[in-house]
Amino acid sequence: MNIGLLFPFRNPPQWRKPFPQFYAEQLRQMQIAETLGYDTIWLTEHHFAEDGYSPSLLPIAGAVAGMTSRVRIGTFLLLLPLHNAVRVAEDAATVDILSNGRFDLGLGQGYSPAEFTGYGIPRSERASRMEEGIEVIRGMWTQDPFSYQGKHYNLKNISMIPKAPQTPHPPLWVGAGTRKAVERAARLGCHFLGGGDAGSQATYDAALKTHGRDPKDFHAAQLRWVHVGPTYEEAWSDVQYHLHYMLSQYGAWVAAAKDFPGAEKAAQLPPATELRNVTEQLIGRPIVGTPEQVGRQIEAMTKQIRTTHLVMGMHLPGLDPAKSQRSMELFAKELMPALH
Repeated sequence: MNIGLLFPFRNPPQWRKPFPQFYAEQLRQMQIAETLGYDTIWLTEHHFAEDGYSPSLLPIAGAVAGMTSRVRIGTFLLLLPLHNAVRVAEDAATVDILSNGRFDLGLGQGYSPAEFTGYGIPRSERASRMEEGIEVIRGMWTQDPFSYQGKHYNLKNISMIPKAPQTPHPPLWVGAGTRKAVERAARLGCHFLGGGDAGSQATYDAALKTHGRDPKDFHAAQLRWVHVGPTYEEAWSDVQYHLHYMLSQYGAWVAAAKDFPGAEKAAQLPPATELRNVTEQLIGRPIVGTPEQVGRQIEAMTKQIRTTHLVMGMHLPGLDPAKSQRSMELFAKELMPALH
């Protein structure tokens, strides 16, 4: 199993550091992760968030490429409808060159109304922009010259030079939550970025078969928020306020999007000190505890849900990097060997 870490670069007002210092700390954590044996560094994107949730992934990916030598670098995920796919194809190929073929491009259609308003892009176009964008990126990576005629792109005989070193191209992933979007990921032949939901993974695998594809040929990544501590109480004491802040933000965004049935409940959280009692009802189903407790929960998930890539969010908004590092170290020492 591929073991990765998600870095959202969230720097909330109540725990704020100067952004140059904060970015340097997060990049240092990635170097430590590589030393500890983690397989992939995943980057994630949002826009206009109060905590600076990383809005510009590919420059960060280039920086990671220059500071590491082995670990893979992926996006979980880049909001493709907010970007020009031609630019994404070129920038992603450049990151693949800088990393010597270590880049994975994960894409999503987005959901937050505020982000589409901020970019001046109709949210109603997100699905068509997503689908055309994937076709453009894949075409530019594999065809020379490449032409495309669609609703959003009209391209004639363009050649992308230089191309990515990975052949036939860097892995393409899609993250999705609604049934239609999950099925689209399978139809387009992309790997799947999941949120640890058994139903979504089953839908994706069934759709692969419907389109004549074998699920064994496609990766399945599952994201969970994870923190490991010496004791259960200490682990929860480390993260409860940071988790509460993060889940409150996600809950508000998801509720505003109105894409997911029952999403309005996601914003209704108990006090931070009581989060540990309701983890199964929380977005991302946090896993917090000792190595033994965390290991049992991950084992239970991977037995229930097809998982080729485990993606863990350990670097929570405002959390002291020393505590994130201790969590990384405990996981790497106690749990990673068996998962590998």
